[in-house]
Amino acid sequence: MAIYLDDVSRTFGEYLLIPGLTTKQCTPNNVSLKTPLVKFKKGETPAIELNIPFVSAIMQSVSDSGLAIALARNGGLSFIFGSQPIESQAEMVRKVKKFKAGFVTSDSNITPENTLADVLALVKRTGHTTMGVTHDGTPNGRLLGMVTSRDYRAEKDPLDKKVKDFMTPFAKLTVGTLGISLSDANQIIWEHKLNTLPIIDKDQNLAYFVFRKDYDSHKDNPKELLNPRDKKLLVGAGINTRDYKERVPALVDAGVDVLCVDSSDGFSEWQRETIEWIKREYDGKVLVGGGNVVDQEGFNFLVEAGADFVKVGIGGGSICITREQKGIGRGQATAVIDVAAARDKYFKETGVYVPICSDGGIVHDYHMVLALAMGADFLMMGRYFARFDESPTKRLVVGGTYVKEYWGEGSNRAHNWQRYDMGGSESLKFEEGVDSYVPYAGKLKDNLDVTLGKIQSTMCSCGATSIHDLQQHAKITLVSSTSIVEGGAHDVILKEHN
Repeated sequence: MAIYLDDVSRTFGEYLLIPGLTTKQCTPNNVSLKTPLVKFKKGETPAIELNIPFVSAIMQSVSDSGLAIALARNGGLSFIFGSQPIESQAEMVRKVKKFKAGFVTSDSNITPENTLADVLALVKRTGHTTMGVTHDGTPNGRLLGMVTSRDYRAEKDPLDKKVKDFMTPFAKLTVGTLGISLSDANQIIWEHKLNTLPIIDKDQNLAYFVFRKDYDSHKDNPKELLNPRDKKLLVGAGINTRDYKERVPALVDAGVDVLCVDSSDGFSEWQRETIEWIKREYDGKVLVGGGNVVDQEGFNFLVEAGADFVKVGIGGGSICITREQKGIGRGQATAVIDVAAARDKYFKETGVYVPICSDGGIVHDYHMVLALAMGADFLMMGRYFARFDESPTKRLVVGGTYVKEYWGEGSNRAHNWQRYDMGGSESLKFEEGVDSYVPYAGKLKDNLDVTLGKIQSTMCSCGATSIHDLQQHAKITLVSSTSIVEGGAHDVILKEHN
């Protein structure tokens, strides 16, 4: 007969944190949000530690190179979506690894033979008014000049006017040489009153731009997640259990720091074979996480396969309808609590700590603290990051409100049949995700700073100055439906705000 579990499948919204003693040391500035990303032995340091406990979801509508750069600059990490051709995913990884704080690869480039019409079209498409004029129009072609909005008058100049007739030629540019430090580049910008400093190599090929406007932003990113050896941003990538023998080598060659098998249900022989192949092929040196699972048995299965972290959650994402379609899953809070117990038991028995990632079920910011207190080492989020400027989707106006598109990897729009470890034909028989909109929220950093501030303040109220302290000492209580009502504004007439 079937096995029945005694516990109720619960969500984060059914719990509250009980305050602990807030000591004089418990101030937000003293709260560390550093957390391990991958497994490590007792007494050792993990190969990768996050500076904030956030990673972005392996989704087309969330994690491209743009969001990966922005999140890594703020202390987290993105897993670039794998439901795309191998070459384009590897190129996204490469783009993140090439990024240097303050040194920006030019995304808008043109040739001297192009016209003003081409320039205006490029501005409309990218939003960039500064562009490099290279011999072949590529980001790293030989630099022949620059074009900014001050070089032409769109309303008066003829649209067929050649770029070479109005660009600022190379001879009149002030440039820096590849290898220059950011501080020296900024010094040149200030001395010459420049808005943009091109950085070229010994053959006059364009390497980067350094912008005056970015000067302050570099000082505002003390939590940047960097490789200590080469000071490059860290980036992850999602893979599937079908083409991993071709995809993984391309991603490793592009410089990826960590992989994650993207599957709606990771408790499968296909996922075990994928992880074991990676560990065997690369002598254990390529880091790879597995998932998703919702119980101790699933956790132990993936750890024995060699997973460097385990992702927890089935059906809890805002666009996921797996539970509705298949009746498969578990309340996210219950799943995290159960898997965290398995992780702690495994650590006690073996001395190896395997971090767990809570994926899904986050509605409010305080749910993030609950997930961490219940045992999650870090959180994977999709909807949260999809709202920001840096996510890859379009900003639209729907019903008079700015929104961004957001769709699940289990939707037909994603065409991501590879994430379902079920064998069979190359198509989705039914959807496990929806196509939707999320309210537009602006810049990642502005929103992230608010969220992290809330987390740190809540941890102080719990008497914790680290995630480990929170997990060891947090007091958590179940709540009734009436106490949930009590927790919001009630029994008052709210004022209307214009």
